[in-house]
Amino acid sequence: MINLRVKLFAQALALGVTLAACSGGSEVDERPLESFTPEELYKRAEFELEQERDAEEAARIFGEVERLYPYSEWSKRALIMQAFSYHRDQDYEASRSSSQRFLDTYPADEDAPYAQYLLALSYYDQIDQVGREQGLTFQALQSLREVIERYPDSDYARSAILKFDLAFNHLAAKEMEIGRYYLKRGHYVAAINRFRVVVEDFQTTDQTPEAVHRLVEA
Repeated sequence: MINLRVKLFAQALALGVTLAACSGGSEVDERPLESFTPEELYKRAEFELEQERDAEEAARIFGEVERLYPYSEWSKRALIMQAFSYHRDQDYEASRSSSQRFLDTYPADEDAPYAQYLLALSYYDQIDQVGREQGLTFQALQSLREVIERYPDSDYARSAILKFDLAFNHLAAKEMEIGRYYLKRGHYVAAINRFRVVVEDFQTTDQTPEAVHRLVEA
């Protein structure tokens, strides 16, 4: 799971409490979004996340902050939270788009490392099984490397290193899976080629001992 931005959620949800108290009345909920201040919109979206109500709706409201108040400080904060909300909703493509837009617009911002990390997670969190097409794994590795190299002193770099190793192991496991397939069917040259890739290119993974054994067997 992702490393949650505790800093962003540590703020008191004063407006959220007000909204909760007024949940029986529809005055606040039915106001047009254009009548909210940027802070009110931001807090309303944050409230949706805090109450684990609707991450997709939270992302939409964060987007309204950016649309209605594009040059405000709240707009910048809403954009990174929109990326997080989409990720919470498992809309990885939308999360990646918001993260990239943040990096393009605020490349030197203190939240840029987190935006890059979220972008990497949009690939990494879809690597859920060895047999899946490995294009996502390569993209995850590339994006995780960006976090590690561009923000080496951040907390996200340390997390990215761990995830990079796991993703790298996924690729080795895929090679082993294909090699075992060939070996079982007597295609020994093809099997040897796969096991050799693991031994030579993925020697730091936990797949290497079996790869050596299978090479001897083949």
